Amino acid sequence: MSRALILNKPYGVLCQFTDAEGRATLKDFVRIPGVYAAGRLDRDSEGLLVLTDDGSLQAAVSNPRNGIEKGYWVQVEGTPTEQALEGFRRGLTLSDGPTRPATVSAIEEPAGLWPRTPAIRVRREIPTAWLEVGLSEGRNRQVRRMTAAIGLPTLRLIRFRVGPWQLDGLASGQWREVPIPSLPELRPVKTF
Repeated sequence: MSRALILNKPYGVLCQFTDAEGRATLKDFVRIPGVYAAGRLDRDSEGLLVLTDDGSLQAAVSNPRNGIEKGYWVQVEGTPTEQALEGFRRGLTLSDGPTRPATVSAIEEPAGLWPRTPAIRVRREIPTAWLEVGLSEGRNRQVRRMTAAIGLPTLRLIRFRVGPWQLDGLASGQWREVPIPSLPELRPVKTF
């Protein structure tokens, strides 16, 4: 029987199970043989990662053509303006071409966030803000490149949702088993 898990991946952990350099990997948190990440999160990003032993689920989540929306909380340096956020909503042109339109809104710091180790850099003269971003594509470091394109460098990036799955209080480094939905159930569920 196929399995699916969601993991709240900590900062500094690679999205793989081995590393020749001895860095932290998924194996340090999940000791279930045969599961693999469905999609990726950069080493310096945190949050929801789906793991499965089901190849079709892995492909469905990973392939941007399926339009599975992923939600992110993004702490940025600077103060977002509506004009800057409108760029996200229309789509931005990055070095690898135009992005699909994304959802974005300025939010208060999400409740219940765990401390990040190491802590983000803080510069007293530059304010920070939080954004909630929804994307249905997954280019390399896309959220970071999009915030940089509108003049708001990313300080902290947390994925809180992948399709129907959400962190829902899952502590950093913890995981739980979840039901495997059908592909139509994975399609975008606009919540913001």
